[in-house]
Amino acid sequence: MTHTMKKTLLFIALISLSFNVMAQKKSAFPFKGGVEHMMNFFKDSVIVPQHLIDRRATGVVIFKFTADALGRVSKLVLYYADDAILTQPAVDALKRSSGKWDIPPGVNTNDYLITFSFSFTPPAAAGTDLVNAVYDYTINRKPIVFPNQFLTDEGILLPTVMVTYDIPQ
Repeated sequence: MTHTMKKTLLFIALISLSFNVMAQKKSAFPFKGGVEHMMNFFKDSVIVPQHLIDRRATGVVIFKFTADALGRVSKLVLYYADDAILTQPAVDALKRSSGKWDIPPGVNTNDYLITFSFSFTPPAAAGTDLVNAVYDYTINRKPIVFPNQFLTDEGILLPTVMVTYDIPQ
């Protein structure tokens, strides 16, 4: 290989690398107002129903959804749920987020993955009622699982939405 050829290949490699780095630049956060605004929105928008509180339900739910150029949410796809009863509060909150997503200019739609994590604030001392309720929930929950993997080429994983609720003492 000649010296000129090596220089040319090195130049092409550097140009290619610079385009790759430019393409990987951090894009603006996709929720209007940024990550903190998204977290606050979902903190206020996820309504934990009384039956979840009574059962001391905990776990995660993962959805994929599409947002269009106007920020509207569509095509909700459930990827995973530790328990089926956790899905509805997340679905309702995602529907309420319609219009709040900020899609890059020139893009018609964008797919996102979002995780909701449900837990409760533990009391200072765990009495037998709480221990029994958690145990009962754990052995009776109905996870939603899939026998195969879901592959996403263009989905963007968003930060986990943490949902913590208080239980009566």
